Amino acid sequence: MKKLLSLKVYIITIAGATCWGLIGLFITPLYDRGFTPWDVVAIRGIFTFVILFLLMSIFYRDQLRTRLKDHLFFAGAGIFSIALFNFFYFEVFSQSSLSLAVTLLYTGPLFVTILSRLFFKEVLTIRKGVALVLAVIGCAFVVGLLPFGQGGIPMRTLLMGVLSGFCYALYSIFSKPITKRYSALTITTYTFFYTSIFMLLTSDILKKTNQFQHGDVWMAAVLLALVATVGGFLFYTSGLTHLEASKASILATIEPIVAVLTGVLFLGEHLRGWQLLGIGLVLYSAILVAGKGSKGKKAVNIQAYKTH
Repeated sequence: MKKLLSLKVYIITIAGATCWGLIGLFITPLYDRGFTPWDVVAIRGIFTFVILFLLMSIFYRDQLRTRLKDHLFFAGAGIFSIALFNFFYFEVFSQSSLSLAVTLLYTGPLFVTILSRLFFKEVLTIRKGVALVLAVIGCAFVVGLLPFGQGGIPMRTLLMGVLSGFCYALYSIFSKPITKRYSALTITTYTFFYTSIFMLLTSDILKKTNQFQHGDVWMAAVLLALVATVGGFLFYTSGLTHLEASKASILATIEPIVAVLTGVLFLGEHLRGWQLLGIGLVLYSAILVAGKGSKGKKAVNIQAYKTH
């Protein structure tokens, strides 16, 4: 019985990461309809907040209560992390490939390590240092700087990919101070509230409402929010309830694998051998960071609260 429960927990956790990895299938139709990456961030933020708010209003209304001063953290995470990391992530996808975008996004755990050292005085171990080196080498393989020194990726695209990882890491910095006061669902809901407000003010999405007359736009937008965001979050968090944070983070590395397979099988992407090697190195570096010696659930890893 215990083994069956463990298997179920692993499957649920992997299902969450798989939902995140399918994101390319829902973004591509929106690009085809003329939406820009910034528009897609707005669509994801707004639709996700609406779904989360309805969910909480019906089932977790008591968790909507928050302290006013904590909204600085919600707003910081929503604007400087969620909105910006999604934009850089989607921009790299639109300019290059989903495989490259998700690989560079997975430099996030390493930025978390560096920023945690600066802000929370966490120890920078040899293990983390090795992970950092492996991630850099892995990215060099993916973008073509290794093994032949022929970088086929424009520097602007590469920079945006790295920024996606950096902004993703900022979520940990903004959210960590309030994780003891609120559930992950509460934090995510209010984070996306500020993301949606920010995107309504800065994007042209309200000028493109006529695009929503197409059924495929509605389908892509709802699936982007429901499957690739809310579904991934709910499955992953459900698994996290019964798992150590480090184990959950390691299982979450299925996300880029699914994303790469999605790109190759459905989006016409092609990968060379050394690019696959690079993706493997980046994934292994994430595993090294996740398995940094946490003992049980006492060692809380904020990366477990993913909000892709």
